[in-house]
Amino acid sequence: MAFAEYGDHDALGLAELVRNRDIGSLELVDEAIARAEALNPKLNAIVFQAFDAARERAKGASPDGLFAGVPTLLKDMRGGCTGMPTRSGSRFAPATPSDHDSTLVARYKAAGLIPLGKTNVPEFGILPTTESKLYGAAHNPWNLDHTPGGSSGGSAAAVAARIVPIAHATDGGGSIRIPGSCCGLVGLKVSRGRITQGPDAADSTSGLSVDHVVTRTVRDCAAALDISCTPDPSDPYFALPPQGSYLEGMREKPKRMKIAFALKGLNGRTFDPEIVAAVERAARLCESLGHTVEEASPPIDYDRMTLAFMTIWATNTAYGVASLARLTGIAPSLEVIEGLTYGLYESGMKITAVQQIDMLQMFHRTARLMAKFHERYDLWLTPTLGDLPLRLGTIDVDETDVQKAFEPLLGYVPFTAMQNATGQPAINLPLSWSESRLPIGVQFVARSGDEMILLKLAAELEEASPWIGRKPPLIERH
Repeated sequence: MAFAEYGDHDALGLAELVRNRDIGSLELVDEAIARAEALNPKLNAIVFQAFDAARERAKGASPDGLFAGVPTLLKDMRGGCTGMPTRSGSRFAPATPSDHDSTLVARYKAAGLIPLGKTNVPEFGILPTTESKLYGAAHNPWNLDHTPGGSSGGSAAAVAARIVPIAHATDGGGSIRIPGSCCGLVGLKVSRGRITQGPDAADSTSGLSVDHVVTRTVRDCAAALDISCTPDPSDPYFALPPQGSYLEGMREKPKRMKIAFALKGLNGRTFDPEIVAAVERAARLCESLGHTVEEASPPIDYDRMTLAFMTIWATNTAYGVASLARLTGIAPSLEVIEGLTYGLYESGMKITAVQQIDMLQMFHRTARLMAKFHERYDLWLTPTLGDLPLRLGTIDVDETDVQKAFEPLLGYVPFTAMQNATGQPAINLPLSWSESRLPIGVQFVARSGDEMILLKLAAELEEASPWIGRKPPLIERH
């Protein structure tokens, strides 16, 4: 490949090369495209290519901007970009190119990022694995037989494989943090209301889902938040104001904190021993840096929270399917949506408005419990996943019985959905790897609005236990 050192740099590092005129934007884009063409046939991470448009944009790109000339990819959910369709991984969604950029994508472009295309997702982002009837399975560059996670699996696979250093992602139940864990990346789920979803959405999945990125470094994650977190006056609500620049703030050493950690699920479920060992290692690392750690978890009713989450997930699936039916004039059926999606659609159509409000109120009560928990603990450390990345094919997307379809996931996603329900920020950090060379992430959860404390600690842990030099076997062979 023309620029062998490309994969050794993060997004800010590549942008600095462009600003210093050590390399041009077009050279970066050409290198990313060459890597995509070499690796994507094995990964199936990129499902829509806009390579020619990216080259044209690179030719006229300014050397200024925080991410000047850096190639990126956009998830096939939200992430609207002129000339690209957004199908949310569904055959039901028409492949109609957008005639405008979303507010977030416009901000990415203004900062110098150059989109190359769209990345693979499960249908409507429902699953923590990326396998759909429309696109087929995305593969994990650490082991092609395993999932890169979901629903931002395509974005995570592309970043882990060093096709691009940064990619757009969304998180409605762990969909940034889960792929971050599966692929060995930094994945920050921001506070509710932190990043606008305008102009086409405002409160996606009843407030569960947020946008951000997956990256290989903490500083790229922080810088991306700086360029994207300006409130949009047309949004229905906003997160607490940022405490200055995240990129500048993360460079300051954090205060010594009190950190609770969980070695079991909220329902008492145990995890894979390698997962437990990863949490224990992270806790010891925090302690070695002067933080106080102790095992503790908030008094959350796990079963009730699970019911609330699945209720809201079902009603929003029903809303999405019904909206597409109105748009296309086609009735929902197994001919156009997957079995699991159809099962959620049917379930969601039966849920009453009173039941919906009851479950949303459960979310709000849990948020107050978490706020109380954070009066005692600055952060909560948990596994991101309860087991190693799933083998592809574990989930049957044709199964219409929702309970049966989700059965293999019991215990697999033990904590991440809770932060979507409460609106809190949480970050996945790739601090461990399994004996089989699969990444194992842990997540840190902060009080609502406090992404800064997460990024400060993440930067401290990144320096103490660096992961940037680890490369998946797939790219070691290229």
